[in-house]
Amino acid sequence: MSDLSEIPLGKTTEYPSCYDAGLLYPVPRQLKRDELAIGTALPFYGEDIWNSYELSWLNERGKPVVALGLFRFPCTTPNLVESKSFKLYLNSLNQTRFADQQAVIDCLQRDLSAASGGSVQVTLSALDDLSLWQVQPLAGDCLDAQDLDVEHYQLKAELLQGAADGTAVVEETLYSHLLKSNCLITSQPDWASVWIRYRGGRIDRQALLAYLISFRQHNEFHEQCVERIFTDLMRYCQPESLTVYARYTRRGGLDINPWRSTEPGVAPQWRLSRQ
Repeated sequence: MSDLSEIPLGKTTEYPSCYDAGLLYPVPRQLKRDELAIGTALPFYGEDIWNSYELSWLNERGKPVVALGLFRFPCTTPNLVESKSFKLYLNSLNQTRFADQQAVIDCLQRDLSAASGGSVQVTLSALDDLSLWQVQPLAGDCLDAQDLDVEHYQLKAELLQGAADGTAVVEETLYSHLLKSNCLITSQPDWASVWIRYRGGRIDRQALLAYLISFRQHNEFHEQCVERIFTDLMRYCQPESLTVYARYTRRGGLDINPWRSTEPGVAPQWRLSRQ
């Protein structure tokens, strides 16, 4: 991982006191997509939703303003933005004066689009505007009550081998709150709920849950884990359609929520109880 040698994760870092777009650290998505045999023609549509709960700046008279931020990064951008650098960048706005909220949005869209290499959508909400921020349960059947012996806590995609029953086509929605992976750089735990909707041969639920649990000691970024789950399910279960959506718990005031699907569209903005 020499390409990530300068990444700010895991290093002592001073928090900035003034605006600095140069704090954003882009990471090429292709670094890990090569491992999954994903070329430039992506096998999915998707985006990464980031939510910021610690966003602030100063108005023209120096009075602080606070907001909630929602950022949509298309999965087609050549880069993802490393999370600690994103946090440091947002903190650099804390003592920066802006004419109004639209000026903040324009700044965020410009800088994040430049770092990621694509068009990033930014939505800012007042703290009492709860339309995008209601906690809700996931739809579908929860896998977590499955009664099974678990042996694998290191990623084992082969647990999906033969998991799909090809005798009949079904369409179902499944989810689990037991997805845990670790940061690629620091090995800090990353916790998530993962939502899977598919049409195809029925997938054995015990095999699917055992596979998801096998991420427990696996080191990879959030976006990469979701793309791995997607490609593993397509490889071993061969569904006609598939959507994988993970809602990760926040760290440093940010949560990351990757959505990948065979169907074009926009990821829903769901907020779960752990977020």
